[in-house]
Amino acid sequence: MLGTIVNVCTILIGSTIGSVVRKGIKEEYSGALFTAMGLAATALGINAIVSNMPNSQYPVLFIVSLAAGSLLGTILDLDGRFQSLAGKFGTSQLAQGLSTAVLLFCIGTLSILGPIQSALYNDHTYLLTNATLDFVTSMVLASTYGIGIALSAIVLFLWQGSIYLGAGFLAPLLSAELLTEISIIGGILIASSGIGILGLKDCKTLNMLPSLLVPAIWFLVKGFIGM
Repeated sequence: MLGTIVNVCTILIGSTIGSVVRKGIKEEYSGALFTAMGLAATALGINAIVSNMPNSQYPVLFIVSLAAGSLLGTILDLDGRFQSLAGKFGTSQLAQGLSTAVLLFCIGTLSILGPIQSALYNDHTYLLTNATLDFVTSMVLASTYGIGIALSAIVLFLWQGSIYLGAGFLAPLLSAELLTEISIIGGILIASSGIGILGLKDCKTLNMLPSLLVPAIWFLVKGFIGM
């Protein structure tokens, strides 16, 4: 799990540096940082959608996934539970920043395929690349939201660690088609988070998280019945 450990460390270091820089930023400039983060998250999400949509073999699947996943997430009140938990460590703004960080760090091809490559082939290239990107991202996020962003490193460790341990089972299931559908939905969630940061609309992005499971279930059923 060397690659995952390095990835976690880069987030912790980046968050620490960002929080130190944040202390020197005047309050009147914080609004500019929030706007920049909102625009950046929205742009990254749109880029993921546009890049993967042409490769989708099931153009309607992401719509069904979002509808079913959002309904389940709302019933479970994932966003409310997370806000309550994060509120114990900081403000509602921290909860918003953490949810954005978790999406950016965990929902991506590098963060999903990286642990599998590491476990099966001892190849840490994907994870080390991901670590570099996460270092910069965590530093910027922490300069906006504070040291609390470091908590996302725990989520990343559990996420990549689970994939690492289940690599033998997951590898045959993670086809290019499935990753395409997950990337589209992930892009929508990241863009949704950006819209929330900009204050345009609170989309309660975390309630949409179960949407990521729907494509996996669809491909499992499809493979089982031999469609």
